[in-house]
Amino acid sequence: MTPYALALLGLVFGAGLGALAVWLGIRHATAEAASQIVSRQHLGEIIAPLHAAVAVVTDGDVVIAASTFAKACGLVRGSSLGPSDVVAMLTESRAAGRAVERDLRLPPGPASPAVQLAVRVVPISNGSTVVVGEDRSADLRFSETRRDFVANITHELKTPIGAITLLAEAADAAAGDPDAVHTFLGKLSKETSRLNELVSQIIALSRLQAENPMLAAHEVDVTEVLEASVARCRAIAEAGEIMLSMNVQAGLRVVGDADELETAVTNLVQNAVAYSEPGARVAVSSRAVGGQVEIRVSDNGIGISGADQARIFERFYRVDADRSRASGGTGLGLSIVKHVAQAHGGEVAVWSRLGQGSTFTLRLPESQEGARV
Repeated sequence: MTPYALALLGLVFGAGLGALAVWLGIRHATAEAASQIVSRQHLGEIIAPLHAAVAVVTDGDVVIAASTFAKACGLVRGSSLGPSDVVAMLTESRAAGRAVERDLRLPPGPASPAVQLAVRVVPISNGSTVVVGEDRSADLRFSETRRDFVANITHELKTPIGAITLLAEAADAAAGDPDAVHTFLGKLSKETSRLNELVSQIIALSRLQAENPMLAAHEVDVTEVLEASVARCRAIAEAGEIMLSMNVQAGLRVVGDADELETAVTNLVQNAVAYSEPGARVAVSSRAVGGQVEIRVSDNGIGISGADQARIFERFYRVDADRSRASGGTGLGLSIVKHVAQAHGGEVAVWSRLGQGSTFTLRLPESQEGARV
């Protein structure tokens, strides 16, 4: 073989080895990239269903994986962290080389309400960072509700207690005038009854929130509950010249606490009577619809505005405070109805128009043993 042939053969052999090396390098890089993609996919699949707001951020500030909640609440937007406060925490964590914690309130988004998060930013060894936001919104709402509840109780109790004190003093001062004493004692009795009702409903509401009535549940005849509730309200309806009627579907049964269900229906009927004018009608009915029992209390009274409908199930909220107090209302009746419904696996809804009346519907799961075949 000539020297030229040997040289050419060496060139071809060298080029082949170079091409092989390049091909192997490309294949290795492709495999590594594919492995990285698969790892990111697996990471995303692991993080996505978490209830917390979780995001994994590279050293280049790119979010490579995030939970669904992190995207929904606005912690992550696309491939970046959304809130500037969280970005600042990320910078601080990297500079300090340690975890950084802070409570942040994220503003409401197009499809999500405002969220209170306990955010923790933790750097990890490969240069990436994990951001974890624990939703504390429910805890915050509970604290606010408890604070408002205590403030409302204090205010509501002061009113009848103050009135009782003044009336007692007035009656004592008018000891020489029997008619005045009689008048003051009548008002005193009314305020005492109101205070007793208020305390009783506060206790009832507290018990509903602390106990589960379904632990000692039994099958309840709906007709018996409605008859007992209407009987309890008959006297106040007649006193207000309100026509009270019933139209029940026989044989309906639910599982729960009969006393609490009777209390809920009684509160709805009393509420309907209190907000109706003389000559109005209040109708109580029941029927089975799609595996549920619907109990309806309808009136053609003054009605409820849309703004009030959004708040009527709150504790101590009154559509017409003066009218409610005059009728002995405490502002807790509808809140008790809501809690009874929820404790029995149901719900309460309202339809109303100003000047046309209102319909409150209590929906409860129908007993499978009592369900019609």
